[in-house]
Amino acid sequence: MKLYADHPVRAFVQIASDVLVLAWVYVWVRAALSLRETVLALDRPGELLEDTGRGFTEHMAGAAEQARRVPVAGEALAAPFTGMSGTGESLASAGDSFRESVASLALTLPLLTVSLPLLLVAATWLPARVRWVRQAGATRRLRGLAPEARSRLLALRALASVAPSRLVGVHEDPAGAWHADDRRAVDALAGLELRRLGLRGF
Repeated sequence: MKLYADHPVRAFVQIASDVLVLAWVYVWVRAALSLRETVLALDRPGELLEDTGRGFTEHMAGAAEQARRVPVAGEALAAPFTGMSGTGESLASAGDSFRESVASLALTLPLLTVSLPLLLVAATWLPARVRWVRQAGATRRLRGLAPEARSRLLALRALASVAPSRLVGVHEDPAGAWHADDRRAVDALAGLELRRLGLRGF
């Protein structure tokens, strides 16, 4: 598998673009992780609320138990403490719900933050990079063919991929020259294809 062109300028551009993409991805991944830490820091109030509610519930339940031990009026004395115990349970439930919301945001927001830049890379840089690697690999595999056959295949690819203005610069009828097996035109078209990919001749 060939990753970079033979011509120095084209290879430099490819390496630079790869480095920039890697840096872009790294920056956004770090930003997503930093955002996650920031959101998780919001979990502390929910934890305190939950702990306070549970502690309050335990204390009120203990007070109600002590009140029930009072002869005759024990149940009446315990009733207010039992009611306040429910308030503590509500606080604990609210704290738990808050913590669940924070955990959900700590997962969702970083994923959204990093997904959009990665999708941009996948939609622009990656297809072009993969296409070049495949075309360069296919071109290298032509080395096993006879020179004439290799030139004709490269020339045919040039007819499909090189800009018409450059094709006309080789021959006024490049397709006709290819069909007529005009050796000079075919070799020139093959050279255009190699230059398009930034590859040296065989």
